[in-house]
Amino acid sequence: MGLVVQKFGGTSVGSAERIKNVAERVMEEKQRGNDVVVVVSAMGKTTDDLVKLAGELAERPSKREMDVLLSTGEQITISLLAMALNAKGTEAVSFTGWQAGIQTEAVHGNARILNIETEKIQAQLKLGKVVIVAGFQGVTEDGAITTLGRGGSDTTAVALAAALKADKCDIYTDVTGVFTTDPRYIQNARKLLAVSYDEMLELANLGAGVLHPRAVEYAKNYQVPLVVRSSMEREEGTIIEEEVSMEQNLVVRGVAFEDNITSVTVFGLKDPLTSLSTIFTTLAAQHINVDIIIQSLTDQKTMNVSFSIKDSDLEETLKVLDENKAALSFEKVTSEQGLAKVSIVGSGMISNPGVAADMFKVLAGEDIVIKMVSTSEIKVSTVIVKEKMVQAVEALHDAFELSSIPVIA
Repeated sequence: MGLVVQKFGGTSVGSAERIKNVAERVMEEKQRGNDVVVVVSAMGKTTDDLVKLAGELAERPSKREMDVLLSTGEQITISLLAMALNAKGTEAVSFTGWQAGIQTEAVHGNARILNIETEKIQAQLKLGKVVIVAGFQGVTEDGAITTLGRGGSDTTAVALAAALKADKCDIYTDVTGVFTTDPRYIQNARKLLAVSYDEMLELANLGAGVLHPRAVEYAKNYQVPLVVRSSMEREEGTIIEEEVSMEQNLVVRGVAFEDNITSVTVFGLKDPLTSLSTIFTTLAAQHINVDIIIQSLTDQKTMNVSFSIKDSDLEETLKVLDENKAALSFEKVTSEQGLAKVSIVGSGMISNPGVAADMFKVLAGEDIVIKMVSTSEIKVSTVIVKEKMVQAVEALHDAFELSSIPVIA
C-alpha cells in the first residue's frame, strides 16, 4: 500500500458532473490499495466571480478580507467532493487549509507555506478514509486566514506530498500533460513524456500555466515525483523528475510565453554604486516581482535602469517609486505597456553554445524587435511587442524542431 496525493484544478471540478468524475478517479486510486489525499481548487470561475464581487463593493479591498472571501471557494469544493465520495460508498472527510495544519507566513494574497502539521490527516488515513484538503489556503501563527496566490492549489498538493512522504503526486488538469508550448495557441504543440524539475521550473516561471512555480520548487527540493495528466482523458501524462533523457536530442524542450508585460525605466539614478540594491529592495518590500533588469551608465555619470513587471503591478510600482523619489534620487520614470515575454527552455542548452544567437536570428527573420533579454544556463527570454507574440512562438517552435516530435497519445 502506498500514499498518493491527487490535485484537481477548477476546470476539473467545475460542475456536479465533473465532481462525480473526480470522485471516480479518486475511487480508482483507492481501489488500487493506496491511501489517498485529494487537493482541490474552487469550482470553475468561482474565484474570478468573488474578485469581481469584491470590486463592486470596494475599489481597493483589504487584502486580509480578500483572503477570507477567496478561501470560501475551495471550501465549497471539498465538501461537495466529500459528499460525492460518501454517496458512492467511499468514506471521505474534508479539511480546510487550517484544519489540515497548513501554516503560512503572515502575507495576505501571496503567502508561503512554513510548516504542515499532518497529525489530523494521518489519523483519518489510518481509519481508511480519503482526506480532501482545500488548496490555495492556510493560516498564520495568530490564526489569520491566508491564501497562496493564483495557482496555489498546486503548491498545497506538492507540499502535502512532501510532508506526508507520499509515493507520488498526480496533478490533474484540463490538458493531458506538459507540452512544448501552449496547444491553445500553437497547433503543432507536442506533449512531452518527461521534463526535468529545472526545466519545468523555468517553464512555470516564464508563463506556462500548467503548474505553479512554487509547486515545482517544492517537488525539486523534496524530490516528490510529479505526474501532470488529464482529469477527463484516460491517457499517460508527463513525468516531472530530476533527470530525463534527451528527447530526440532536443536542445530546446519548450517555448513559453506570457503577455501583459510592462517595461519600467528609471532615469538619472545618481548613485550607481547603491542605486540598484536600494531600488529593488524598496520594490521587494511591497511584494512587487521584478523580472528582466537592464542597467546603463550615462555620460553624466548617472545610471538608467529598466526592468519588466506584470501589467497589474504597474500602478503600485509607480506609486512606490514616487513615494521614495528623494531616497532613490532619480530624475524621472517612464513605462511601456503592450509587451510580451517569449522564452526558450532546455537543459540541452548548457552544452550547446550559440542557442541564444539562433533565437535572435529567428526573431530578426520575422522582423521582431527585441526590447529586453535575460538568460540563464537553460533559458533565454526576450521581451517583444505583444502583437508579435504568437508569431514569435510559432517561428521558434518550428526553428528548434519541436513540431517534429512524434504525437504522443
